[in-house]
Amino acid sequence: MKPFSVSIEHGIAELVFNRPPVNAFNCQGWADIAGEIEGLGRNSDVRVIVIRAEGRGFCAGVDIKELAADGNLIVAVNKGNYDSFKAIHCNPKPVIVAVHGFVLGGGIGICGAADIIVAAECATFGVPEVDRGAMGGGAHLQRLFPVQKVRHMYFTGEAIDAAEAYRLGAVERVVKREDLREAALQIARTIATKSPGMISLAKEALTGIEDGNLEDKYRWEQGFTLEAYRSLDSQEARDSFVEKRDARFNG
Repeated sequence: MKPFSVSIEHGIAELVFNRPPVNAFNCQGWADIAGEIEGLGRNSDVRVIVIRAEGRGFCAGVDIKELAADGNLIVAVNKGNYDSFKAIHCNPKPVIVAVHGFVLGGGIGICGAADIIVAAECATFGVPEVDRGAMGGGAHLQRLFPVQKVRHMYFTGEAIDAAEAYRLGAVERVVKREDLREAALQIARTIATKSPGMISLAKEALTGIEDGNLEDKYRWEQGFTLEAYRSLDSQEARDSFVEKRDARFNG
């Protein structure tokens, strides 16, 4: 069963994550997400894509339990992440992401690849990668926040709230949790009234003038994830997370 549902109405596609308890996806889940978003981009009935979630938070990233059990799956997970984020960033349709609760790891990748972000007041953004024995997400985080803020978040693992994300310019609107879906749909409805051809050209043009290549940057990071996974510290980080204990590092 896929970890999301999809509906299309009046030119707006809604992709809703729903994998309890925390919307953390395994390698097949990420592959399914990528394929679905790519398909929505090719669908002539779709003018705008809205990604949101049910449950306690938007997305906790990858399924650490799956990786703790078999570290070799990191290759498949890396591919699923890469394909999902690229499907959003390079999609010919604008992608609006509506977040609440925790936005971690792969959730950051989704937001960093998106065109517009709307956040509930309860949303928090974080990259606990170092504490999970992995790398990745920095390129997408840097598309959201300034360089030094990214490094502070990455080195410390500390999250920032929706109000701070708004202050830093990453979030378009901060609303009450119960108003989140409607806030995203309001923006989507406005975009859906525009010429699809003009919007597609606008997105391609705007993506083309960005500094650097987001996908190349992320692929660079993923090489360090593979390097990290060869270390005992990475395995210990994952084991301690699954076993809910403090990590014990040797150096």
